Amino acid sequence: QLQASGGGLVQDGGSLRLSCSASGRTSQPHRMGWFRQAPGKEREFVAAASKFGGTYYADAVKGRFTISRDNAKNTVVLHMNSLKPEDTGIYYCATAPGMGEAYDSWGHGTLVTVSS
Repeated sequence: QLQASGGGLVQDGGSLRLSCSASGRTSQPHRMGWFRQAPGKEREFVAAASKFGGTYYADAVKGRFTISRDNAKNTVVLHMNSLKPEDTGIYYCATAPGMGEAYDSWGHGTLVTVSS
């Protein structure tokens, strides 16, 4: 089970921190990541962290967002800085069990709203 938290309302240029914990697991998923879905748009990849330390970002958030992961606690945190109105959306935490495998476990999502 994935539990995400930390969404909210912030002004243009502000910052937010999203957190996600994976409970009820005996093994570490290969990747823990964040996706988002803006109103009227499809869900898109935001960032991910592998259990080996690799991090991956969508071009739209590079240099503004930072993802970090605690393997021992099976948690992942997304630090979002210099937020823009186009970052508004529901942010979902997800995990992929193995290298090259699709994300197969999803949290319920947390709403991020950036006002202009």
